[in-house]
Amino acid sequence: MQITDTHTHLYSEAFDDDRDLVINRAIENGVKRFFIPAIDSTYTNSMLELRAKYPDKMFLMMGLHPTHVKENYKEELDHVVSMLEKGGFVAVGEIGIDLYWDKSTLKKQQEAFRFQINLAKKHELPIVIHCRDSFDEIFEILETEQSDDLFGIFHCFTGSLDQAKRAIKLNMKLGIGGVITFKNGKIDRFIDQIDPVNIVLETDSPYLAPTPYRGKRNESAYIVNVLNKLAEIYNCSPAELAEITTRNSKAIFKI
Repeated sequence: MQITDTHTHLYSEAFDDDRDLVINRAIENGVKRFFIPAIDSTYTNSMLELRAKYPDKMFLMMGLHPTHVKENYKEELDHVVSMLEKGGFVAVGEIGIDLYWDKSTLKKQQEAFRFQINLAKKHELPIVIHCRDSFDEIFEILETEQSDDLFGIFHCFTGSLDQAKRAIKLNMKLGIGGVITFKNGKIDRFIDQIDPVNIVLETDSPYLAPTPYRGKRNESAYIVNVLNKLAEIYNCSPAELAEITTRNSKAIFKI
């Protein structure tokens, strides 16, 4: 069984003491491919080192995370441009809008999001969207930028059924992670109405650990808990769902 974790921050400081053990645990649990989102320029070298050590398993994205859109965001976007021109990245992400932490940067976040969408189109890459308390703002930009060459993943999807359908119409897959196992996660109430061809698996580790690890550090090995919960909801085997979601990830990332 081949499982794909489409979103994991394995370069995070949370793994500094046992990163190789964490990766090997995931591999032993069937995770064969790890997709690594960017945050800002301070993590680029760590990401490159991770790929150099595991070249056949780690696939890097490049982008500026919305919570890191600060006063120097134009310099950070220049870094994204420069890195994408060097090549070797499989997506522009994670990008988007986050109004949970700071609403004052909305205009800058919107500008950065739109700019990076157009970078993705230029490089013929998917986008990986971070959306928190900002579905309306995200959809407004996606719908104005909509085109055949705009596609990707709604990372950590936690919206409604209507929002899920709206995202899918915009050529987005839904990234499903630990929230699906939460009693109050809500998406488990309707995800069976979404064809599994439209979803991919993720952990967002070290964040959002699934039940029974909720509140603890997440890691890619725990994606099995997400897979098993989804297989239960879809009334299929974990192996079957792993195959479908890995195939979906290959369609998105072209690997």
